[in-house]
Amino acid sequence: MQVIIWEFEVPENQRPAFERAYGTGGDWVRLFAKGAGYEGTDLLSDHDNPARYVTIDRWQSAADRDRFMADLRESYRALDKRCEAFTTSEKWIGSFSPAESGG
Repeated sequence: MQVIIWEFEVPENQRPAFERAYGTGGDWVRLFAKGAGYEGTDLLSDHDNPARYVTIDRWQSAADRDRFMADLRESYRALDKRCEAFTTSEKWIGSFSPAESGG
């Protein structure tokens, strides 16, 4: 499993559009669903700071996500460009895998 996490700052007037694009059934979910191995996205909002959101994208493997990015790079870039209007900042948190338990 591979998990990709992004953090966003979203002005109040852009939150409805942002949530439509990044939420369940939104533009990003529909795009990612074209890739084999995509398992879903969670959109979370910060209880203490309503302008702050994180997305958690789940893939079966890093190879699945890499293949998606290679195959649909232009579609990804076009959607990313369109969605820039919804945010004041976008920060890559990282790519995570389950930790190995050493005991």
